[in-house]
This record gives sequence, C-alpha cells and structure tokens, in this order.
Amino acid sequence: MQPQTLFFYYSNNNFVDKVIFFHVGLGKVASTYLQYAFFPKLKGIYYIQRTRYKKSKEIILESNYPKYLVSREFDQQLEAEVRDFSVAFPQARPILLLRRQDGWIASQYRRYVKNGGHRTFAEFIDLKNDQGVWPKSDLYFFRKIQILESCFLHKPLVLFHDDLKKDPGAFFHALAAYMGATYDPASVSLDPVHRSYSEKQLRLMLRVSKYLFKENPHWHKNPVVHWIQRRSRLLLSYLVLYPGRLIPEKWVSQTDLTPKADLDKIRTYFEEDWNQCRAYAKRGVLSVS
Repeated sequence: MQPQTLFFYYSNNNFVDKVIFFHVGLGKVASTYLQYAFFPKLKGIYYIQRTRYKKSKEIILESNYPKYLVSREFDQQLEAEVRDFSVAFPQARPILLLRRQDGWIASQYRRYVKNGGHRTFAEFIDLKNDQGVWPKSDLYFFRKIQILESCFLHKPLVLFHDDLKKDPGAFFHALAAYMGATYDPASVSLDPVHRSYSEKQLRLMLRVSKYLFKENPHWHKNPVVHWIQRRSRLLLSYLVLYPGRLIPEKWVSQTDLTPKADLDKIRTYFEEDWNQCRAYAKRGVLSVS
C-alpha cells in the first residue's frame, strides 16, 4: 500500500484505537542490543522486529493486536522514514534514544573504519568547513526531536544511552512502564549483542583499507548483486580484522583513531544542543495516558 492509501485506510477504519510505539533509534546507541535482548522479552505488546520493519505498516493494518512496538534505528534517513511512517500512523508514540555527540560520532567513525572507510577522523567530521563524510547537521539532535513532534500527535519519549549504561535495570523498568508492558528481569541478558573491535584492529584496518576498498564504491542497483558486493566487502574486512588480534601492537600505528582534542571540540560545539535535549527529556512524557 502507498502512504496515501494507508492514511485513507487508517482514517476510515478507526485505527486510532491501536496504540503504536515507534522506536526510531538512533543508531550506535545500543539500539541493536534493545532490539534483540530486551524488546523480545516484553509481554503485553506485539513486537515488530527491525528485520520486518518494511512490512510493519501492513502487519499493523492486517492484524488485531491492541498494542504494537515497531523498532528500526535511523540516522541520516530518520526524517524521511519518520515522515513516511507518520502518514499511516500519526497516533504512533515515538521513542528516541540519544548519546552525547562526541561519543556518538566516535562510534559512527569506528563502524565506518570497520566497514573499510579510510578517511581520518578529521576528514570524517569537519566542523569548520563541513566537508566531512558525515555532515555536521546530523549532530544537531534537538532538530530530530522537533521532527518527531511535527510528525506525530504524541510527543516523543527521549532517553539516553548513558542512563542505560549506568543503570540498565532502571532503564528497562521505565521503558516497559511507559509502554504498559511487563517483562521478567532475569530473562534479559546484559551481554552485548555485538562485540566491539579493539583499537589495534581498527587502526590496522584503517591502514590497509585504502589498498583494498574504494572510498565511494559503486553499488549495483540489482538487489542480489548489491548484496553480493556488500558481503564480499564485509568478508574482506573480516580477513583483516580477525588476524589483527594477533599482530603485535608495535606493528600498528599508535595514532588515536578519535583524538581526544577533536572529541572535546565536538562536545563543546554541540553542548547547547545537547543541553536542549536533556532539558526536553526532563519535561517530556513519563507515562501513557
């Protein structure tokens, strides 16, 4: 169904009675952990996993559960995806998880290097000229809150990665209570879903990737060929990363992947925006009416 059709369907079939929680990310804030370790444990809510996100509208329209949780972490595509989803379900209650900009972009850079990118951190995020791989506009998080407010009838619930790390039990309890769901705390593993690569492995990857990969590869439009291309690149990355654990430290560059001075600049640059996000969360939604 097209978005216009979905909206007509929604308007004429009283889908407003369906309570929908829409976890929109961000990426690199433990979203994958929540999607696999916590969300499936919730009782009293129908969970639509990230792998079924593309069919989430049809699932909601064609089923008859009173309450749904849709989860799919977004970064640069957040605005487009949110606007598309809100056409069908403006009554959805968005959930946004944030991480302070310096830590967030450092994690994005580590993923970029892991996947074969070979620009330096200063080339990845360029505060002065905004010519980096990642545009600095994407680090203005309060704008994302405003987008969610403009698209949905309910204000977003804004949560923080640091709170999850400091006290996961309290974080889980608050999130479950907000959605009116229950869970068995003993069933939720605190082990990470994905293991991080060491600084040494990533420094090695950064050094050799320029000889293995194009910075801006041409991805084929055919989905099967595209999948083969990406899998081949990923396999080649693993062939560098895994042996990298065994290579002596002295053989690898000692330059920091994300220099502290650069991270401090990012933190200072976006401090006002971050404080706006924190203040918004304190004023925000605490329970479902």
